[in-house]
Amino acid sequence: MPEAILLQDVENLGERGAVVDVSKGYLRNYLIPRRMAQPATRASVAAAQRRQEALERARREAAERAQETAALLSRTVLTITQAAGEDGRLFGSVTSQDVVDAIREARGVKVDRRRVQLAEPIRAVGTHMVEIEVTEGVSTSVKTMVVAAK
Repeated sequence: MPEAILLQDVENLGERGAVVDVSKGYLRNYLIPRRMAQPATRASVAAAQRRQEALERARREAAERAQETAALLSRTVLTITQAAGEDGRLFGSVTSQDVVDAIREARGVKVDRRRVQLAEPIRAVGTHMVEIEVTEGVSTSVKTMVVAAK
């Protein structure tokens, strides 16, 4: 049986970059025309292995950067100034976009506003813990102090 290198994930066969044994007809008539695989030669297997190693190294580095960013954000205390009444209720609210802007201003870190976990906008003066998902599986809490503008 000939070997093939998968160029994309193929159900019931393998993931992208895997070297699999397939029949000649399946490779020639199905996988190659749909650009799902290529025949495995020594050079192509070596190139696929180098691509796989580079991809794994990039994933590791991204995970390390995410951990560093989470550690930095967990040490951060944000101060957001909003107009408020005598009773401490805000005129308006502090939204996830306000939190993202404060993080960018304080630490220079870009965070997607959809990653800020606010059940509802903050509507009162005080200290609040805001959960932020840095990447998939890596999250942290940021202490946010909302103060009244004078």
